[in-house]
Amino acid sequence: MEAQYNLRSPAVKRLMREAKELHDATEEYFAQPLEDNLFEWHFTVRGPPESDFEGGVYHGRVILPPDYPMKPPSIILLTPNGRFEINKKICLSISGHHPESWQPSWSLRTALLAIIGFMPTHGSGAIGSLDYSTEERKQLAKKSQAWSCPSCGPVARLLKEPSESPDDREAADKEDRALAAQITFKVLIR
Repeated sequence: MEAQYNLRSPAVKRLMREAKELHDATEEYFAQPLEDNLFEWHFTVRGPPESDFEGGVYHGRVILPPDYPMKPPSIILLTPNGRFEINKKICLSISGHHPESWQPSWSLRTALLAIIGFMPTHGSGAIGSLDYSTEERKQLAKKSQAWSCPSCGPVARLLKEPSESPDDREAADKEDRALAAQITFKVLIR
């Protein structure tokens, strides 16, 4: 991958660093660039606990602009989930739909945590949003565990198994909440 890119480019440097930081899966998320395109990443997130999405494993794409991190990524969910339309760029305050909200200090990790945080919120007519019933979302969460990406294979295996230790889980939750608190939950009405 390195031979294809200008290693002096700030975007390339940043993405290489983020790929290294995100190399190891966590219980909540995993993301890596495609082998042939540093500016397209695939990610997998676990549905948030105590929500309609609990137990679900959701996969998507992140398309990064050439001037990342100065401009935000576009986010596309691939797994049916009942909250976001599939194969369509979704509207979040951390996505390309809201460049005015984007902070260059945010990373792909921040975006993944934001996706998890946005899942249980109401779509309220935002671009790419859906408002399925609780039962439909729970059914989709179960089905998502068997979903397979043509590029990545079965996505459930991409995440680290959930920890049984409450202390580990609590520490991770605290860190995730602190990062997610930096993000404004904005909705663009159609």
